Amino acid sequence: MPKTQSGTQNRTRSATPGGSARGKWNVGDIPDQTGRTAVVTGANSGLGIATVEALARAGAHVVLAVRDLERGEAAAAGVHGSVEVRRLDLADLASVREFAAGWQGDLHLLINNAGVMNIPEASTKDGFEMQFGTNHLGHFALTNLLLPRIKDRVVTVSSGAHRMPGSPYIHFDNLNLTGEYSPIAAYSQSKLANLLFTLELQRRLAEAGSPVRALAAHPGWAATNLQSHDGSALRRAFMRVGNRFIAQDNRAGALPTLYAAVQDLPGASYVGPDGFGEMRGGPTLVGRSAAAGDPVSARRLWTASEDLTGVTFPRLTAAVSA
Repeated sequence: MPKTQSGTQNRTRSATPGGSARGKWNVGDIPDQTGRTAVVTGANSGLGIATVEALARAGAHVVLAVRDLERGEAAAAGVHGSVEVRRLDLADLASVREFAAGWQGDLHLLINNAGVMNIPEASTKDGFEMQFGTNHLGHFALTNLLLPRIKDRVVTVSSGAHRMPGSPYIHFDNLNLTGEYSPIAAYSQSKLANLLFTLELQRRLAEAGSPVRALAAHPGWAATNLQSHDGSALRRAFMRVGNRFIAQDNRAGALPTLYAAVQDLPGASYVGPDGFGEMRGGPTLVGRSAAAGDPVSARRLWTASEDLTGVTFPRLTAAVSA
């Protein structure tokens, strides 16, 4: 790994969260990332590769954490800047542990971007419902295993779908939705879990006296290949029309994640587009459902996630004193 240093140089616009007098915040406003290392999960396409491109162009060394190394290498070949590709399958806790065990040196930025959406019922290698297991539990384990190395922040990509009907709460008595599975309910639960994870992670970091911050972001409606795996042919057709006429592209969709990654924001902040319905637009601080801000549910989910993954919040003495 290249030699790294903590901190960012402050050359951002003087701006409110949604933009500035000179226009909305964009990738040209990313502070110099030279000397910093970032990991982006699910980085070989869509929002992930757009995030990688922007951070690498700003000077960061970016690790594309991907399930398919061949596709990852092909994506990395088109990026201008310092990048590398490492294998990570979030649907396999052994792969998550292997990735974390192989990490050496400081990590300034972890972006939990990977995800699956509205897929037919399936299970991870460890027996978890695939959307909850990949979108939440895989990132939960990865974050906690890497946390002693992280120097700046963790950004987890959620979705406006955390508000969708069918899963306004975490199904603690049936997290795998066994016997009551629906693709939308499972996706909504996983995205709600992302926000509760961020909330409780920030509480624990603050309690430990750590300077690391946990934030969340959502892209609005971004045209990526994520929607093409929907288990419903009708929804796939609807998504194709929406991607063409409503959605913003992956680079615009990545802006909230990038804003959360580099701007000086409070821990547990949630960033999304500033347009109508938070579908598109420039990045700004946005609200969340009452369920997504419930500290009791956040702690309960954390305990359940520790039990399911066998991964716990680490001692951070070394990280704080570094």
